[in-house]
Amino acid sequence: MALLRERNREQVVDVLRRRGTVSRADIARETGLSRTTVSSIVGTMQRDGLIAELAPDRDRVGEGGRPPILLTFDPSAGALVGIDFGHDRIRLAISDLSYGVLAERELRLDIDEQATAALEETARGVRELLDDAGIEPARVHGAGVGLPGPIDRRSGLVRSEAILPGWVQLDPAAELEERLGFPVHLDNDANAGALGEAVLGAGRGYELTLYVRLAAGVGAGIVFRGAIFRGASGTAGELGHVLVDPDGPICRCGNRGCLETLVGTGALCEQLRRSHGDLDIEGLLALAQQGDRGTRRVLQDAARVVGRVLADLCNTLNPDAVVIGGELADAGALLLEPLQEAIWQHAIPAAAASVTVVPGALGTRAELLGALVLAGHQSREPLIAAIGSAGAAAIRRREG
Repeated sequence: MALLRERNREQVVDVLRRRGTVSRADIARETGLSRTTVSSIVGTMQRDGLIAELAPDRDRVGEGGRPPILLTFDPSAGALVGIDFGHDRIRLAISDLSYGVLAERELRLDIDEQATAALEETARGVRELLDDAGIEPARVHGAGVGLPGPIDRRSGLVRSEAILPGWVQLDPAAELEERLGFPVHLDNDANAGALGEAVLGAGRGYELTLYVRLAAGVGAGIVFRGAIFRGASGTAGELGHVLVDPDGPICRCGNRGCLETLVGTGALCEQLRRSHGDLDIEGLLALAQQGDRGTRRVLQDAARVVGRVLADLCNTLNPDAVVIGGELADAGALLLEPLQEAIWQHAIPAAAASVTVVPGALGTRAELLGALVLAGHQSREPLIAAIGSAGAAAIRRREG
């Protein structure tokens, strides 16, 4: 009987972790549990101080025409840490269990060759941020980490010498766990961004979301019913290395004509060097918004190339949402309209008609917020294992 209660509680926790806020009726619908069972589990978790009620959702109508009361994790039940590694900076955040950010910081550091220094700076920054937020490390349920490179899911090791040469054969999660003293969960940064948008941003409410990150590198994350799809070894979503031109430029992965070599921000700026001189992506986007024909043409051509690749993915995966993030998403309609047109042109009609293409809602914070969600999704104990009064005692022991 205790095992059945634990499994039922696990299902309730999983829905809360995926959705952030949810009604009792929605939990019953998604888990298949009876409403009586859901109410009992929720009541126990409320007494344990793990779940809190929010004000009724006035935009929705529940039973009897009344707006449903929404549930979320109680902010006082613990904390999560999010870490987003970029090639030249590290973003850190602390949140409660409902992903409300309590403190945030950015560190400037070239991480590609300096893995040990990056890990040391990150650990120091997290400890300082916890101090700033007044949170004891014992209250942290876990940390989520987004890293800009492929991660071997079976071993946890970084495998790409071309992308992160200083990190090869390193286990960043284990290294950070040793320094921080609480669980650390690692994933590719595009997967973290996908999780952030699916749970907190533009992908909310969709069943199968494809998040596309268009920046210096190009990547994608696939989220199905709130969970990341990673593939056999963790490389699902390496969109930047899809072949689009057999005679194209050599890519950093060693192949020729990868998508990233044509639509990465560095490649776009290089196309304009002869006519516009040295540009960074901020300058390119500013010129495009001002109506410069050359920069607009470069963006539109890039959008069509990406759209053709996404059309194949729409045919294969049939997502109901494609969320465009990364620096290029700031181009807005200049990018999204030709990208959508390319999907309509090259995907089969049924796949094209069922997908919605939207800009990301979280901007450059998608990966950082997604790292927090990753921590929340992976940090299951003590939310599940502890039941009843024993659960409350376990929380108090952990916090004390």
